[in-house]
Amino acid sequence: MERQVDAAFKPLLELEMEMATLVADWSHCDQCAAYLAHMVSHDRHDSIRHANLLSAALNELFEMSFHTRESDGVLRCRFYRNGTIERIELTFPCSAEQRNSYETIVERIGNGLALANYLDVITDDAARAEHAILLGLAVNYDADIELSAQDTGMMTFVVDLALERLLN
Repeated sequence: MERQVDAAFKPLLELEMEMATLVADWSHCDQCAAYLAHMVSHDRHDSIRHANLLSAALNELFEMSFHTRESDGVLRCRFYRNGTIERIELTFPCSAEQRNSYETIVERIGNGLALANYLDVITDDAARAEHAILLGLAVNYDADIELSAQDTGMMTFVVDLALERLLN
């Protein structure tokens, strides 16, 4: 099922990768994130700063898909832009249990208590890494995060980042 993109967002780039390739080596998350971030950031005011910030945020998202340990299916990452906002749509295979967990954390982000929830998660040794990742994006990058409905066994994160307005 294709998600309808807001007409104000213009497509920039799309990456499609077999999940088996991604989960074969942890370093693929960082390598793909760095490459894509440099491609998308080339025309920003401070392209190196922008690429570094985007790479770090994107790496976190790729690591979430890596943690699923799903080796069947495809990971799809699409970039869009509207002014100063970069939109990342990351689609990957995911179990119903994992999806429920992600829905819970995205709900926590939306309730206005992202910072309090983030502090709880990073001080709890039993907390799932994915929760810290999503809350960290919301707190540290001022990201807007949504889940988009997908076919069974798939999920899509829609993450809007306004990296040029971040002060540090």
